[in-house]
Amino acid sequence: MKMPLALAAAILLAFFALPSAAAIPADATGIWNVDKVHSEIGFQVRHFVSNVRGGFTDFSGTIRIDAGKPETSSVEFTIKVASINTNEPKRDAHLKSPDFFDAEKFPEIRFVSKRVVPKSDTAYEVTGDLTMHGVTKEVTLPVSFNGVAKDPWGGERAGFETAIRLNRQDYGVKWNKLLDQGGTMLSDDAAVTISLETTKARPVAAK
Repeated sequence: MKMPLALAAAILLAFFALPSAAAIPADATGIWNVDKVHSEIGFQVRHFVSNVRGGFTDFSGTIRIDAGKPETSSVEFTIKVASINTNEPKRDAHLKSPDFFDAEKFPEIRFVSKRVVPKSDTAYEVTGDLTMHGVTKEVTLPVSFNGVAKDPWGGERAGFETAIRLNRQDYGVKWNKLLDQGGTMLSDDAAVTISLETTKARPVAAK
């Protein structure tokens, strides 16, 4: 059965009328803390001919926003390496070992921004130092701003997302196995995705 033309037109109009992410509002200026419960850090690495996915469950971060001068905003983010989770305990233990992240010696992955470049009302390039496995490299994260919302408890929430590909060899995470037919068991590149929900810090009441 064909959909009536009027109904199809109404659905299209409704779709294009859906709200989209807007520019950072002026009252968003302030400190925003990562809400770990509603945020996610994931990664994907090729294993033989498939992709293995995992993530980290313990992390924290602070985003300082200046809505009037977004280029002066900043980001600090820390991940606890021991919280790595690929839903396979033996694999997770191997990833925490000196073969990979060496979580005992290098317990944290840390990102500290150095500059923010607005590309549009909702897109930013955030460049900073990423430290992992004792190695620090400058990286640029393409960050999307997903908007601000009020929650039922009187708080404010803001969303941010980024995705980047990292070469683990650049950070000294080198373990791999050569295959008899050529190639390696694991890819060097890892696809990393970060989705953050943050809560605005409330001003401290004067005593």
